[in-house]
Amino acid sequence: MNLDVDNLQPIWKLWGEERIDGAIYTVYLKKVRYHRPTQSVQSEDNGERISHLEWETVRVRLLKAGTLERLVEALATDEGELESTYVNIFLATYRTFASPHEVLTLLLDRYDQLANNELDLPPQVAEQHRKTLCGALHVWLESYPEDWSQPPLHPMLRQLLLFTQQHLPNSELHIKVQHRLQSLQSHSKSCDVYSLYNGSSLCLHTTSTQPPYMFPDIPHLHFAEQLTKIDMELFKKVVVHQCLGGVWSRREKKRAEEAATVLATVTQFNAVSLRVISTVLLHTSSPRSAIIAAWIDIAQELRVLKNFSSLKAIISGLQSNPVYRLHKTWSLLPKDKVELFEELARIFSEENNQWAQRELLMREGTARFAVTVGQNDKHLQKIIQRQLNNSGTISYGTIPYLGTFLTDLTMIDAAIPDNLPNGYINFDKRRKEFEVLAQIKLLQGAANAYTIIEDPSFERWFDSVLTLDDKEAYQLSCQIEPPPANTPVNLKIRYNHLERVFNYIIRIPRVFNKLQWLKQVILTNRPPPLIQEGSIKWNHHYGHRKNDSVASTSSSSSSQFYCDIDHASTSIDTKDSVSQTSSSSNGSIDTTPMSPSLNVSQGPTDFYIIKVTYQTDNVETDGIVLYKSIMLSNNERTPQVIRNAMMKLGLEGNPEAYTIAQILPNKGKVTEMVLPPTANVYYAVNTDFNLNFILRPKDQPSPSGHKKSKPLCT
Repeated sequence: MNLDVDNLQPIWKLWGEERIDGAIYTVYLKKVRYHRPTQSVQSEDNGERISHLEWETVRVRLLKAGTLERLVEALATDEGELESTYVNIFLATYRTFASPHEVLTLLLDRYDQLANNELDLPPQVAEQHRKTLCGALHVWLESYPEDWSQPPLHPMLRQLLLFTQQHLPNSELHIKVQHRLQSLQSHSKSCDVYSLYNGSSLCLHTTSTQPPYMFPDIPHLHFAEQLTKIDMELFKKVVVHQCLGGVWSRREKKRAEEAATVLATVTQFNAVSLRVISTVLLHTSSPRSAIIAAWIDIAQELRVLKNFSSLKAIISGLQSNPVYRLHKTWSLLPKDKVELFEELARIFSEENNQWAQRELLMREGTARFAVTVGQNDKHLQKIIQRQLNNSGTISYGTIPYLGTFLTDLTMIDAAIPDNLPNGYINFDKRRKEFEVLAQIKLLQGAANAYTIIEDPSFERWFDSVLTLDDKEAYQLSCQIEPPPANTPVNLKIRYNHLERVFNYIIRIPRVFNKLQWLKQVILTNRPPPLIQEGSIKWNHHYGHRKNDSVASTSSSSSSQFYCDIDHASTSIDTKDSVSQTSSSSNGSIDTTPMSPSLNVSQGPTDFYIIKVTYQTDNVETDGIVLYKSIMLSNNERTPQVIRNAMMKLGLEGNPEAYTIAQILPNKGKVTEMVLPPTANVYYAVNTDFNLNFILRPKDQPSPSGHKKSKPLCT
């Protein structure tokens, strides 16, 4: 609900739903301020004041769900005006429920119906609808050129060209389609969106056998700038709709090209992490502590440059088990260097749903330079302050850690169904997805602020660095600092490395059944592995060996450096179901540490997705309830969950003034389980039912028909 800041009155108020054949609309009453009228000279001379209303209420309809035909019709209002916001959302998300050819055919068919007066509309309104459809096609052509590039014949462009020849000859749209088709036919693109996945965009081809630089003697700022140059080019070329959960989840099903630009950023992210690990373990000409210190200094420069992608990659590499376990090496670092590393690592803390990183992006996303530091970050404060003193000549863009957005979009995809029970396409889900996509687009625009000159010598050095697979890295690490004699080594680094490095692209596992988990604890006297009931595909050649290139690393799916938990359930129902497991080509778990080919099963997750409703007279009307989906971590107690729910619902105030309760069906009646103030909500919830919760002020009674149950002891 939007609020008027001046008087804290709601600007949007839910009124209800409106159903028509093939569509459901959510109807709001919107409070709109009139423009104050200008007084005439005569009225001022006569001392008369014009009476006027300051506010009026208008009725606004938003399409909630509908058939594909209705979704296409909604590109225009009833009067035929272009719904610009709706058009942007539709074009950004339609690939999750329709193909480009289907949408184009429906658009052209609707134009034919309007031209032939088959829709019983007044001539002027029908003409306006036709203009709006042409406008939508213009936007589609300009904003999503990849949809129209279908070599070698480009069938969609030919279909549109035939249409414009018949209905719109010599129009702007017709000329634009002609030029686009001629351009695609006459010029083969040297690097299209799909070649990004094959690594050609990185331009890291080895042309010299001798690397021009010696690490760690490369100037740290120059090193950070060159990483930023590569990341900037990749990020700007990301096709944002490839980040959608419904698209991203299909990347391993022989359809990798559908997420090619995203996979390219993942490849580069992993390439940086691998080089952090290998340079620390393999370098002999300099002390290893000096190598680690150099990477920390480079990470510091990346923070100033606001390149959070390579910054995260370096932190992940330093936190990987083969490097982080080198206690003697780390003990040789100066205290201030270790503190700086900890400050940089805190940026990517998982606490409060990665709140620190999200806050940084919100504050600095479109800012000219870095300005934000944590309260306890004394070293970063000095670094940022030095930069601010020279801020007159600084203008940086922002490169985010894309994994945060991929996680958000995957959570939305897992928590909200694609279709309503009646089969209508759930367009409310697409609105939520578009909010995330819009943030990515905004940051892509900000990335244009970088002005960095490319250094081919750096690229040759980067390409020449030998990398190790995880088994080799761990074995070498144990040779450098042997583990205690009585320490088991079979599986002890799996989850650490999985969580730190591969969290970048892990999909959300489905919610598990706690009763089964507890039963196994009782029977075996120990908890099962953290990852269970599924499989992780871990391919062997995720790094390149000496004389290989990053391009060869990503030339096929078999050489990708990523792990992938099986597809999450699209429902937030917490009841267990049979897991659809997929086996890796090399069979069962290897008993050696971090075997390059392993199957590990998927088990209890460390969070749930819950739905929270706020009970208020203004929100619940005629059975229509607004809710928000939030993530519930396994260490969150009631006050924190209430605070998170309040932030999502746009509420302010003291969390202690609210209660939260789980809604439970009980023999045809509704029961509420009120959570105690000190409860660990993750373990207190009843997972036998849907995770639906209600938030209300403490002094507000529960609705009639809702019976409060005694809270669980926790």
